[in-house]
Amino acid sequence: MCGPPACQVASLRHFDYIRTMETDAALEALAALAHNVRLAVFRLLVQAGPEGLPAGRIAERMAMPASSLSFHLKELHRAGLLGSRQEGRSILYMARFETMDALLGYLTENCCGGTPCLPAPSCTVATAS
Repeated sequence: MCGPPACQVASLRHFDYIRTMETDAALEALAALAHNVRLAVFRLLVQAGPEGLPAGRIAERMAMPASSLSFHLKELHRAGLLGSRQEGRSILYMARFETMDALLGYLTENCCGGTPCLPAPSCTVATAS
């Protein structure tokens, strides 16, 4: 407890500000996934694992032109759901599992009235030996 009522109100405002930021990030991720193509691309990249896939291969698997795909990749990237890296002449895209885990955690945060009823959601990515 921080003492005077004014201090307590300030603490509540700080908590609400943090909660709003979490909510905004969750809404941005959910909005990005609320499109059939983007959801399919994200699921494909989750299946691909941490290595990800080059944009050209994603376009092939999705059977869509690269120009259309780039718009969807940009939206998923902007929402923090994808990472990317340059490898030679290709750009590789990969799912950001930490963002996926955070979104699942946010959605299930108050499951069962705050009493843990399921194991904590977490994606552990196996690495090749």
